[in-house]
Amino acid sequence: MANIYYEQHGDLTLLKGKRVAIVGYGSQGHAHALNLRDSGVDVMVACYPASPSAERAKAAGLTIRTVEEAAKLADFVVMLIPDQTQKKVYQESIAPHLHSGQTLMFAHGFNIHFGQVVPPASVDVSMIAPKGPGHRVRELYVEGVGVPALLAVHQDASGRATQNALAYARALGALKAGVIGTTFKEETESDLFGEQTVLCGGVSSLVKASFETLVEAGYQPEIAYFECLHELKLIVDLIYQGGLAYMRYSVSDTAEYGDYTRGPRVVDSHVRETMRRILAEIQSGAFAKEWMGENEAGRANFNRMRAEEANHEIEVVGKRLREMMAFLSKPSHTAPPAAAAAPKVRKGQKK
Repeated sequence: MANIYYEQHGDLTLLKGKRVAIVGYGSQGHAHALNLRDSGVDVMVACYPASPSAERAKAAGLTIRTVEEAAKLADFVVMLIPDQTQKKVYQESIAPHLHSGQTLMFAHGFNIHFGQVVPPASVDVSMIAPKGPGHRVRELYVEGVGVPALLAVHQDASGRATQNALAYARALGALKAGVIGTTFKEETESDLFGEQTVLCGGVSSLVKASFETLVEAGYQPEIAYFECLHELKLIVDLIYQGGLAYMRYSVSDTAEYGDYTRGPRVVDSHVRETMRRILAEIQSGAFAKEWMGENEAGRANFNRMRAEEANHEIEVVGKRLREMMAFLSKPSHTAPPAAAAAPKVRKGQKK
């Protein structure tokens, strides 16, 4: 059984008189900084002074420091910048200034587990990984609820790394929902596997394949969009609320029967074997090496795939349909300009 921690396990007084540096002010960074500040913690945001992130942090009334200054001054240095940039920022701006007694924290174990960041033995290395995007971490904190999180300790130089991480989790609001103990290895590998096979890769590929199957068979793209993408939220919300059983209770008997008899034909033994191979690539470090190599080479493949996917027919049809749905809240960010500007390639047209 997993160790699960709640508010009684987190002592906020452990953060009294301590300074916390949030490195980065993006999705997770802004939520962590604002939640900790509202919990009475002395917070600074570490980013480049001229960056848009610095302007947003200043507008929120937060103290801005350079990454180098923050690494010198803070008791807790929390790495909340993208995986692919952490190694460079750590080596150039943080490592030279770390000293005994500090805590280096993460919200994802990628760089520690795969050896991209190797901290000195004199500092604590821990992780509080919220199981939700940054805007939900902030929203649910404001609502007094909080999102669940994972806790891991990679290095306990002080002998108090777990207690300090739990104090951080309480200030973040995560202990209201529950924090599960894990390891950097387990969090990293399971997180990457979930993203690639279900949450991002699996779902998006399944949605596109089903949409394309209907359109190729002569069904209207608008109808295919509703059946294969739009209604997905309704099903996921039911699963989120009460598990697979509640979803099956809530849909028609026809849909439930189709679930039992056709679902395993779509996700069959070949898919399971592919999942095992994907997990092996994650465990061996092959995926991490590939992703880091992609970034070091300038991300040409990544940018090409992003542009192609943004111009898929399901995106074009969906954008038009969503414009007529007044009940939908507009996303806070739009597709990257490079993707929007890429030429559309229609089925059967050679690139």
